[in-house]
Amino acid sequence: MLVVNKPAGLLAVPGRGADKLDSLATRVQQEFPDALIVHRLDMSTSGLLLLARGEQMQRRFSYMFRERLVDKRYLAWVAGRMELAAGAVDLPLVADWPNRPRQKVDVAIGRRSLTRYRMLAYDAEADSSRVELEPVTGRTHQLRVHMAAIGHPIVGDALYGGEARGSAQRLQLHARLLSLAHPVSAVPLTLVCEPPF
Repeated sequence: MLVVNKPAGLLAVPGRGADKLDSLATRVQQEFPDALIVHRLDMSTSGLLLLARGEQMQRRFSYMFRERLVDKRYLAWVAGRMELAAGAVDLPLVADWPNRPRQKVDVAIGRRSLTRYRMLAYDAEADSSRVELEPVTGRTHQLRVHMAAIGHPIVGDALYGGEARGSAQRLQLHARLLSLAHPVSAVPLTLVCEPPF
C-alpha cells in the first residue's frame, strides 16, 4: 500500500479531456506502476489518499472501504459558529443532473448519507468554526453538501459556499486521518497528516 498527501487542486484520477490527464494516480504510477486508486478525494480537497499495490490488494482495500472498516476524519473551517458542539447530518444525496458536478439533498430519491461532526474551535474575527468531520458514508461532495445544508458551508467552497467562499485561496477541507487494520497482517494503522491551514 501507499498513502500519499494529495495537494488541493490536483485530480485524484485523470478526468476527461487532454487538460485533465494530470492526476495524483498518474504521478504515483510513474514511480510505482502497480499503484491503484482505492478511494478518491475531490480535486479541491487535500490530504491522505490510499493506493493499493496491485489488483489483489485493491480488492481487499476496496472491500474495507465499502464495509466501512476504515475510519476517515477530515478537518475543515466552516462559516459561522456551530450551534452544537457535536452532532450528525443525516440527509440523502443525489446528483444534481442539470448542474453537474453538483450534488443535492433529495429526500425522495437520494441515497442515505451520514456525516458526524465535532466543533474544535471558533474564530470570532473570521466568524468561522474549525470542525472535525467523519463521513460515515462516502457520497460525492458529501461533506461539502451536508455542511452547506445545515447553514455552515465550508470556507472557500466555490460550488456550495455562496458568500462563505470568502477570500480563502482554496477549499478549507483536508483528509487528516485514516485508521484501519492492515488487510494482510491485521496490524492496526493510524495515519495522520495535519492540514496546511
